[in-house]
Amino acid sequence: MAPSEFPVTIEVAPDALVLEGLWQPGSGRAGVIAPPHPEYGGSFDNPVVSEVAFALESAGCASLRFNWRGVGASQGRPTGDWRAADADFAAAVDQLDRTVPAPLFGAGYSFGAAAALRFGLADSRLGSLLLVAPPVSMLRKLPIERFRGPICVIVGDEDVFAPADQLSELLSSRENVRLDVIQGVDHFFSGPGLSEVRRLARGALG
Repeated sequence: MAPSEFPVTIEVAPDALVLEGLWQPGSGRAGVIAPPHPEYGGSFDNPVVSEVAFALESAGCASLRFNWRGVGASQGRPTGDWRAADADFAAAVDQLDRTVPAPLFGAGYSFGAAAALRFGLADSRLGSLLLVAPPVSMLRKLPIERFRGPICVIVGDEDVFAPADQLSELLSSRENVRLDVIQGVDHFFSGPGLSEVRRLARGALG
């Protein structure tokens, strides 16, 4: 844990669960960062999620990232069920909303990016979105055009789960969308991809 990070607990009241979270304070905007798929080890310690959090901190933004139910010290069992993911993300937003004023922003990586978009379409408290490698299969049936705020998408040009050309087509109906493509990296942003994620995320919200 970095010196600027503070552990927090997040209550998912409808399901009587408590999630593990990390809070990074800031002087400007604030957002929730969702990790990748809980059934594949997705946690707030994921390198991509950590890079996004550090980028936001360098931009003066506060952030709350969390572990899905059943991951790390979060209660419950890991599941890819969207109802559970929606409830976990909503609980994190509710907690952040009690701490800092709206509008908030939503961010996430892979499965977490799709969760952020799903919540943003259902709740007006999210004024903007930062989506890292959102899987195309998880976006196809979502009414993306209904989200009125800015969306920044970061993806690698070798990502088979979030192909840049397919994302560009899905987002073409939306104004105020920024698609940044990192050359030579796949869905996991290994090697120099992580530093590029940090740079692009910092630029999107700085």
